[in-house]
Amino acid sequence: MVDIHNHTPLCNHASGNEEEFVKEAINKKIKIFGFADHAPMEFDKEYRMKFNEMQKYEEKINSLKGKYKDKIKILTGYEVDFTPMVDKRVLQRDVDYLIGSVHFLDNWGFDNPEFIKEWERRDVDDVYKEYFSLIEKMANSKLFQIVGHIDLIKVFGHKPKRFIKDLAKDAIKAIKKNNLVVEVNTAGLRKKAKEIYPGDEILEMILNEGIDVTTSSDAHSVNQVGFMLKETTEKLKKLGVKRLAYFEKKSKQYFEI
Repeated sequence: MVDIHNHTPLCNHASGNEEEFVKEAINKKIKIFGFADHAPMEFDKEYRMKFNEMQKYEEKINSLKGKYKDKIKILTGYEVDFTPMVDKRVLQRDVDYLIGSVHFLDNWGFDNPEFIKEWERRDVDDVYKEYFSLIEKMANSKLFQIVGHIDLIKVFGHKPKRFIKDLAKDAIKAIKKNNLVVEVNTAGLRKKAKEIYPGDEILEMILNEGIDVTTSSDAHSVNQVGFMLKETTEKLKKLGVKRLAYFEKKSKQYFEI
């Protein structure tokens, strides 16, 4: 199995240490395990590492790569928020991959329970339209290798009245054009959405376009490592997926399933 998007305590909302995550991944028979903690930025600082912690983060993971190289392949990455000012200090890091994610519409952290009341003041279709427009821009930015939880906007269970394929189609085209990989992220099953990211309709669009996919549990604690990945991998196999993508030093690799 492949699990390329996992967090560490440096983001200030995850528990357990990096070595515990790795040991759990080995126990779960995961073959490729990636850390992609929240990259620092000058906004929303309390939910991410500081810029002066990046070196420590990378050194810790690199030490685990060597220690456990005979048991598991460990990768180093960042989950980077796509905002108008993506920080070059993150983009220039010598890591395996960058996951591009959208968590904010302007200054609204739409997936943060602290700001859930804002949903009551918004038209859901308009929110979805704005969100997928940002996913499209993120894909066209050519800054990232992987698209993170592509339909995170459904996290609290809000669904649009418009057909979801119409809302997402331009973003999917941009992902295809720019040769990005989309993660199939099981964290949505732990949320009110009760669905994998992406949901079945968007996943169908992605696979029909021949876009490469990868898998992740988006673990924020040791017990979440590998969450529902076996079942998700089997689902992908039934849909005709034969391999999962991952990156080493920004170079795309494949894991046969």
